[in-house]
Amino acid sequence: MTGTVVTRFAPSPTGFLHIGGARTALFNWLYARRHGGKMLLRIEDTDRERSTDAAITAILDGMKWLGLDWDGEAIHQFARAARHREVAEELLASGHAYYCYATPQELEAMREEARAAGRPLRYDGRWRDRSPAEAPPGVKPVIRLRAPTEGETVVEDHVQGRVVWQNKDLDDLVLLRSDGTPTYMLAVVVDDHDMGVTHVIRGDDHLTNAARQKQIHDALGWPAPEMAHVPMILGPDGAKLSKRHGALGIDAYRAMGYLPEALRNYLVRLGWSHGDQEIFSTEEMMAAFDLGSIGRSPARFDFAKLENINGHYMRAANDGALVKAIEDILPEIGPERGLGPSFDPALKEKLLAAMPGLKERAKTLVELLDGAWFLYAKRPLSCDAKAAAILNDEGRQRLASVLPILEGLSDWNAATIEDAVRQAAAEAGLKLGQLAQPLRAALTGRGTSPGLFDVMTVLGREESLARISDQLP
Repeated sequence: MTGTVVTRFAPSPTGFLHIGGARTALFNWLYARRHGGKMLLRIEDTDRERSTDAAITAILDGMKWLGLDWDGEAIHQFARAARHREVAEELLASGHAYYCYATPQELEAMREEARAAGRPLRYDGRWRDRSPAEAPPGVKPVIRLRAPTEGETVVEDHVQGRVVWQNKDLDDLVLLRSDGTPTYMLAVVVDDHDMGVTHVIRGDDHLTNAARQKQIHDALGWPAPEMAHVPMILGPDGAKLSKRHGALGIDAYRAMGYLPEALRNYLVRLGWSHGDQEIFSTEEMMAAFDLGSIGRSPARFDFAKLENINGHYMRAANDGALVKAIEDILPEIGPERGLGPSFDPALKEKLLAAMPGLKERAKTLVELLDGAWFLYAKRPLSCDAKAAAILNDEGRQRLASVLPILEGLSDWNAATIEDAVRQAAAEAGLKLGQLAQPLRAALTGRGTSPGLFDVMTVLGREESLARISDQLP
């Protein structure tokens, strides 16, 4: 490979950064970083009615959260409209484009005729060789590309292989609308050229666009970038990915408690493989990523797999970093749990102390926070069904028998608590679990929790004894 690799991520700001867009951004980022090149960001905001500032902000925030940086300032396509018009006029002057004065009524009649005949909806070239002098009064023309009518248009794609279109099947596309605004097809070609883009990595829903854009490149005498059209992501059932499958904004995955490094790792394996390796550090991804290992078949989104990968990253994470990650999403997930937008210092300290046990049992930050419910629950605890069943008359009697022993402990730590409970169980002729279960239910309101003696240590003497007393008649 010669020269600097330049990729680009070019989202349309008509909505959030969805999972497919995030994967496209990741693939572009990895390819550029692997080759010591640049990844540029271009906001394709030529659709003025649907483009919003909120969507632009969501896209930029999503990329930053995922850890995907770009080189230089983000470029806004709409701001380059004058340059796009200039190129359309160059094509007009060179004879590679022409004014088309077909009226909206004529175009609709053309479409109706094609529908009736079962033909593709294509412009019939009626103004291709006519003089503007014949133009009907009052009609503002569009500028169309004078596309080749014979031969083939070929794209050598890194993923799809050699893709061929017969030129007779491609019509003269519009470059400039009658109001002087450029079309998407023209804008993309001009921007890719002016930005020095060498590789276009995008979804295979753009494959037909590649043929159109190649014709514009050829007409301008510009080399086309290398192409890699990546298959789409499907739902687990093989249907098009929808919201019920996980076609959500990246901000939703953040709020659901996924770590950015876990989501990155999951996304890189959607359609790209490197042997049997599943877990990749960022450095490993950069070193291994190549276009040739992207498969041609659509990838299937699998929440269970994402959760497993997220669980792996959580278990490996620094405890303080996990507390910080939960606190970052607390404004979104805290209110329904009775928590404010940040942890008070005492709760943060308890959460940090309990984290080794909590993170072993959770696959998302939300699960982790729910697993830590016993730390911020208000007394008296409301018990789940399993805990309530454990705290029957027999369970409460066992609590009553162990409470004085615990109250007599002068040193409150996991080891001394465990010794005391084991001794109490032995003296009562019980197995440890028969005493530990009602203790766990009383202390956490749940049938399962991190290690009981760690829980009691984190809660502290006063709170632990009070919660046990709450369950006694």
